[in-house]
Amino acid sequence: MSDSKKAVQPGAVEAKDGGRPGRRAPLIAAAVAIVAALGITAAVGLGDGDKKPGTTSGPVAEVSGGSDSDKAATVLDRPFAKPDLVLTDTQGKKYDLRAATKGKPTLVYFGYTHCPDVCPLTMSNIAIARKQLPKADQDKLQVVFVTTDPERDTAAELGKWLPAAGDPSFIGLTGDFKTIQAGARSIGIGIDPAKKEKDGSVVSMHGAQVIAFSPTTDQGYVLYGESTSADDYAKDLPKLIKGENP
Repeated sequence: MSDSKKAVQPGAVEAKDGGRPGRRAPLIAAAVAIVAALGITAAVGLGDGDKKPGTTSGPVAEVSGGSDSDKAATVLDRPFAKPDLVLTDTQGKKYDLRAATKGKPTLVYFGYTHCPDVCPLTMSNIAIARKQLPKADQDKLQVVFVTTDPERDTAAELGKWLPAAGDPSFIGLTGDFKTIQAGARSIGIGIDPAKKEKDGSVVSMHGAQVIAFSPTTDQGYVLYGESTSADDYAKDLPKLIKGENP
């Protein structure tokens, strides 16, 4: 990847297996805080960084600055369409993301099982929050983990990792990397193929955002960064399940 393409997505992480992330870009929430201070609405580019400065190379999320800076959620003025992804689930069966989650509150996250910290922590936080919901709401919530490292993350590998890192109800998806990458880009998340270093370690870069999709519109209207805690999710999930703003 050339120097001109090393601008990481908001919330993106680059990690070596077995080590802490080597690079973190400011979360989109930081931009929101600045916007809030200015009292204006900004258009925040979430593209893949392939175009010239001053242009966006992917979807644009319009973010309104609010007065409550304590909120973990970023509510998007221009929601994302749910990714048109048909991949393979942990049972080895075809899984059509749009069809399978239609009309259901859905959290989508792109990550990988060899991630040393951010991915398992994110899954754990969501799992802890989910268990605090009434049983009926637990059954409604769909949590979808799409691997960014399909070469190593087979259906069987995801099937072993997800229940330990998160919850047995979580849906793990794998498939062709380019298909996964296109799906991630459609909701403003940048990912790169995993790269093996000379020392044998594997470096992977992926956006660390969780995007919540409304059960009423099937659009992604709320974004969470990697610093979102289990308490943050527990506070917001009851509203997300109803399709309300947190």
